[in-house]
Amino acid sequence: MNEMTMRAFVVHAPGGPEALRLETRPVPSVGHGQVRIRVRAFGINRAEIMTRKGLSPAVAFPRILGIEAVGTVDACPSGRLDRDDIVATAMGGMGRTFDGSYAEYLVVPEEQVQTVHTALPWSTLAALPEMVQTAYGALFRGLRILPGATILIRGGTSSVGLMAGTLARRHGCTVISTTRNKTRSDFLKQYGARHVVIDEGNVADDVRSLIPDGVDNVLDLVGTPTMADNFDALKPSGLLCLAGILSGQWALRDFSPMFDIPTDKRLTAYVGDAQDFMRTPLQEIVNLIERGLLDIPIGETVPFENTPDAHRAIEANTTPGKWVVWL
Repeated sequence: MNEMTMRAFVVHAPGGPEALRLETRPVPSVGHGQVRIRVRAFGINRAEIMTRKGLSPAVAFPRILGIEAVGTVDACPSGRLDRDDIVATAMGGMGRTFDGSYAEYLVVPEEQVQTVHTALPWSTLAALPEMVQTAYGALFRGLRILPGATILIRGGTSSVGLMAGTLARRHGCTVISTTRNKTRSDFLKQYGARHVVIDEGNVADDVRSLIPDGVDNVLDLVGTPTMADNFDALKPSGLLCLAGILSGQWALRDFSPMFDIPTDKRLTAYVGDAQDFMRTPLQEIVNLIERGLLDIPIGETVPFENTPDAHRAIEANTTPGKWVVWL
């Protein structure tokens, strides 16, 4: 019997977008406790760009990247899922410790697969798993936002920033979003922002001109370089949550907790995993989208063959929102 094959983008060594090589590979086998998914679409994440560059720890090459996917069940030996069920998956080592979603077929553990009942296009559904998991988890687990709260979203034009703005506004919060691009103010207001602050390195003074006592919460998607300025924008007893590394800087330099964390302000972080994805109310979000009650920040959708071009465009920040690849 002929072996089934699939197309996949494989990275053999760290590099630029050209390191993504389109190859023909065997369809992966599936064992008990696993699900083989026929991938229909996937979102592209900056975490994958960092992995491609060799900046993600403990990633061995060659590797098929991709930390999220949507598609249909191709095989599930346990019988828990039926063939052709619509499913979504994210995290859990995908694209890092085992091959990910930049392929026509993907094998993942059952415990990181959600079934979704929907008629949404694949390109819309594919924008959700990682983006919604991170935004929802950072807001409701990291910050525990309350209706009526004020929240600063640092890195507001990122896909997670846009999704967080939308969810926070729906929850009754006043959202202030930042951008380095003055032309994107109106765009941010479409996705939850009541106020937009142009980020030229420091935003605390501008935030306090809007909210003199400081904001209740800061969701920082830029990373460690903006931490001190974010604390300056917080009110006493306010909470700062680090949930992104858009800056590419993972660690604080010369960090002294006794001096760098103000006495009356709090610091936490949110790093989602497969369990967090499974806690995410994905079906609820899908239902809201289908009813026209929630806007999703999709940037561009491209065919599978154009995956390297999507990496280039994301690095160049040409289009805000979530980039999606369809197969």
